Amino acid sequence: MTRSGGYRLARSALFRLGGGDAETAHEWTLRRLAALSRSRVALAALRTRYAVAAPRTVFGVDFPNPVGLAAGMDKDGLALLAWPALGFGFVEVGTVTARPQPGNPRPRLFRLPTSEAVINRMGFNNAGAEALADRLAVLGRLDERAGFGRSHPAHADRPVPLGISLGKSKVVPIEEAVDDYLSAYKALSGYGQYFVINVSSPNTPGLRQLQDREYLDTLLAALVGERPILVKIAPDLAEPAIAELLEVCLARGAAGVIATNTTLSRSGLAAADAGQAEQAGGLSGRPLTGRAREVVSFVHRETDGALPVIGVGGILDPDDAARMFDAGASLVQLYTGFIYRGPGLVRAIARQARGR
Repeated sequence: MTRSGGYRLARSALFRLGGGDAETAHEWTLRRLAALSRSRVALAALRTRYAVAAPRTVFGVDFPNPVGLAAGMDKDGLALLAWPALGFGFVEVGTVTARPQPGNPRPRLFRLPTSEAVINRMGFNNAGAEALADRLAVLGRLDERAGFGRSHPAHADRPVPLGISLGKSKVVPIEEAVDDYLSAYKALSGYGQYFVINVSSPNTPGLRQLQDREYLDTLLAALVGERPILVKIAPDLAEPAIAELLEVCLARGAAGVIATNTTLSRSGLAAADAGQAEQAGGLSGRPLTGRAREVVSFVHRETDGALPVIGVGGILDPDDAARMFDAGASLVQLYTGFIYRGPGLVRAIARQARGR
């Protein structure tokens, strides 16, 4: 079972918070998880219930299991000690920008329950790279509880890698994007086990231009070095454009690819969700399942496995994850699936992955 009766009840209550406003529920959940993170007893109890060992090493990083929390769930790292206790084998924070920014006006996060989908137009709302660095510096002194921070200590109960997703500040013109990404990277370079260049969100004007060969080449030339650098790509790219992007990634030494971000397509939505489908923003969840897996498969084939792939998009049950692994993913991430199915899904996928 990936969705216990207990989580069904909790989800029903969460979906009613704020009169059904999805962002209100999101913020409430993060506050509760942040508070829970201060209790060693609570963390230990959650680990006992949800943590599953299925270790693997990808792009030189050791993962206790291959199921990660996708960027966007905990942008500012508010509840970092809770996620490993809920079974995640790695956690990706962000997308964070060099400059703090409020994001787009609310409402900007919408559930489409019949389709098991979410539309967001958050716009990289975050407190900025320096604020995240300050928080991670404190966690570096507390990481015996979860394994975060500079040292990644051997004495951590369940050390998990921390990924940091980097984006362009909205006020920065595209011509200055490289310096903007580099500024965020320098502020955080001591804290992430890997970094992600998010050039594929549909919610920052002009951002997806950075997937073009010239821009991406310059960006990777500036960032590839000490830490593994991954590129997160859009599901809306045609195969020739993805192939060109992969050529740049291979030539510049990128460590891998995250496939995929949210989509601008509204294909596959249930008729009951037609009203919400008109909302602007990126769509995630069940309608993205097939396309995300197609992109993962294409990346794996096109690079002959030379670029590890983190598969994300439309994973709502263990079979979705299994098919993603079969398509060539080395790791998977959850966002919308976690919203609809809860931590039982993390545990179920990790258990299934032990036999792979």
